[in-house]
Amino acid sequence: MAKYKDYYEILGVKRGASEEEIKRAYKKLARKYHPDLWPEDKKKEAEEKFKDINEAYEVLSDPEKRKMYDQLGSNWKSGMDFTPPPGFDTGGIRFEFRDLGGMEDFGGFSDFFEMLFGRGRSKSGFSGFTTAGEKKSTWTMKGADVEAEIEVPLEVAHKGGKRLLTVTSPDGRRKRLEVNIPPGVRDGTKIRLSGQGEPGIGGGPRGDLYLKVRIAPHPVFEVSGDDVIVEAPIMPWEAVSGGKIDVPTLDGRVTLKVPPMSQSGKMLRLRGKGLRKKGGGRGDQYVKLKIVIPAHIDERGRRLFEELSRLYPENPREELFRRVYQ
Repeated sequence: MAKYKDYYEILGVKRGASEEEIKRAYKKLARKYHPDLWPEDKKKEAEEKFKDINEAYEVLSDPEKRKMYDQLGSNWKSGMDFTPPPGFDTGGIRFEFRDLGGMEDFGGFSDFFEMLFGRGRSKSGFSGFTTAGEKKSTWTMKGADVEAEIEVPLEVAHKGGKRLLTVTSPDGRRKRLEVNIPPGVRDGTKIRLSGQGEPGIGGGPRGDLYLKVRIAPHPVFEVSGDDVIVEAPIMPWEAVSGGKIDVPTLDGRVTLKVPPMSQSGKMLRLRGKGLRKKGGGRGDQYVKLKIVIPAHIDERGRRLFEELSRLYPENPREELFRRVYQ
């Protein structure tokens, strides 16, 4: 008689968990409980936990073993005395194992596992404790991936370029990395730097560093998807008479035609002057007009404005009151 093991509970996943969820849970727990990372007085406890984690992954990551295990139903609890229920059938499935390396050095698989599947080798990545009678781990795992943020100017996000980044490693060392920013990145884009994450376990490869792009606020341009918006001040007579004005774009100064009788807030479009798109092409630039008055005015100018007020006595705020109090 063996003790039942709830492999889902061991990995901390639900019975309907996907393969990716199972793999992610396994990696997290295997890294946490790897015996090499624990002090001597805790190592034995970690080894037992590590063994259970690998055994659970051995079953739940294999569709045939998982299907067979699920036949037992969900009424069993970990630690209950277990014997295969009447009529329990492997469905003719035969599991082939090559040797007993790896888990055998932790005492092998549990009686519960061997009662269901026989004895075999774990595929989790652990390859054994050997050498002169002393157990030495050759189990390897890729280091954890690391995420960080990098702030880039809008012009660099648009055109691409190189940025220097200072990162701090888990052991406290600081190093500078040169990061290549591809053209057309957006706020939230992730850039992968291979092998710049945390060190691997047991000689495994380092993880990766994922840089999440944050586009720095720009003093002139506002970003809206693939488009950019810029507010352009115009004088009252330019708004009335229309004409050509110069406005900034990400590619330099361009000339824009303002229609006569343009109101403040009117949006004018410059096609293809926005941000580069990932699949090719460009967004647009929108120019928002803002009517301003002269910063300084002399007496003659003041009289001219007073004359205009007599010529055009309309009150533009009447429509505002009409909307509120109708």
